[in-house]
Amino acid sequence: MSIKWSAYRRTRRRSRQAWAFLGTAAAGILAVLFWFFTSGQFGAAARPDGPTEAPVFDSAWMKPVQEPRPVPEGSALAALDGLAVKGRAPNTGYSREAFGQAWLDVDRNGCDTRNDILRRDLAGVVFSEGSTCKVTAGHFREPYTGRDIDFRRGQDSSREVQIDHVVALGDAWQKGAQGLDPVQRQSLANDPLNLIAAEGAANQQKSAGDAATWLPKNTALRCHYVARQISVKSAYGLWVTAAEKDAMKKVLSTCPQQPTIRVQPAHAAG
Repeated sequence: MSIKWSAYRRTRRRSRQAWAFLGTAAAGILAVLFWFFTSGQFGAAARPDGPTEAPVFDSAWMKPVQEPRPVPEGSALAALDGLAVKGRAPNTGYSREAFGQAWLDVDRNGCDTRNDILRRDLAGVVFSEGSTCKVTAGHFREPYTGRDIDFRRGQDSSREVQIDHVVALGDAWQKGAQGLDPVQRQSLANDPLNLIAAEGAANQQKSAGDAATWLPKNTALRCHYVARQISVKSAYGLWVTAAEKDAMKKVLSTCPQQPTIRVQPAHAAG
């Protein structure tokens, strides 16, 4: 009996140790998840040495897109406080086509939007023979990652540089864009204020995320990026969720004087 009892006690002790280990591991996993979804994404795999802003407009050859409302002047923080705070609307009815055909020539400058943004954002731009629109090559310091990237047009290589909607269209749809008319949604999808040339992988990782779920790895860009999202949402009457507003405020707390981002053609400035 004593042998059996000692074996029983050893088994009980090992069982308690195993449960203690599992409890500690579970607590650790929960702590990591809590850290990531509260503050972790603000520092994880971050790069602080990339561009501090991304291009917005070049009045030499671009024309402004008509926005429903003017972007408020002043601080992005003040503009953020002017946005409505609501939950997400259902995603019912969303499609890319709800925002018009992809990459139209909305500003009627003779070039489609994708090529306009490539020309705006890349350096050393090369056009296809006989064209002043179709960009076939260029290079830039990619704003979301801070990496130096070469662009070469091709069936596979073109995907390496994509045009990101700063306020993703899926996010916009659930935060007010359903109430815009078709022309306004078309403007939102092609507005230079809402478009940045980005690394394809970073754009795919972002998907339809807002500031609460995705921020650029390049921390130097985050103030500009968040201010640009706020500016787009102000211009198109879109709202933010409570979590999104908190994330935006956290970024802007490091740069409280960050202004809103506005499209200001040279002939309209001053």
